[in-house]
Amino acid sequence: MQLYNFFNSSTSYRVRIALALKEVDYQHHGVNIRIGEQATENHIKLNPAKGVPVLITDEGNKITQSMAILDYLEQAYPTPCLLPDDLLTRTRVLEVSNLIACDMHPVNNLRILGYLKKQLDVSEEQKTAWYQHWIEEGFVALESLLTEYGHGSYCFGDQPTMADCCLIPQVANALRFGCDLTAFTKVLAIYEHCQQQPAFLKAAPNRQPDYIS
Repeated sequence: MQLYNFFNSSTSYRVRIALALKEVDYQHHGVNIRIGEQATENHIKLNPAKGVPVLITDEGNKITQSMAILDYLEQAYPTPCLLPDDLLTRTRVLEVSNLIACDMHPVNNLRILGYLKKQLDVSEEQKTAWYQHWIEEGFVALESLLTEYGHGSYCFGDQPTMADCCLIPQVANALRFGCDLTAFTKVLAIYEHCQQQPAFLKAAPNRQPDYIS
């Protein structure tokens, strides 16, 4: 199995967490999205959407969307389970996962921020304000959902789920951008707990072969 990814990409990070939790071995291929390697001819053959991550399965199949990759891993390697059997809990896990993957991440990923800066000529301050606005909107919703429905040391119980795979990279990115998350006590408690867990540490950006400090 091969994973084309970038160490600081939150979508790549969420897939690495799932792979580490399921103890699935893979070959790491770094794709530096900061210098445009995702837009090269070779990478476009892997992913026409010019993004990361891309998973190449043992059978040679390509999967290009992180949530699709997470679903594939859940079906192919069901232990440990990242989507609980209980229907309502499973739904809550997907609710949180998709809030992050569909509402928060898309408006703040690198190519969107790059377009704001290069094509729309916004200032660095305006770009930061854009990022922080959408981060706050998203975390307000996450904090509410996790406070109402979450329990245990992870998002939903005492075992990690797909929600944790998505949450931790989003928190890490927000902290990297200097966002003040002190109001989101539930979110931060889950983040701090995960930072002590071996699988999450293994998947962290600074543990990757292509890490640039």
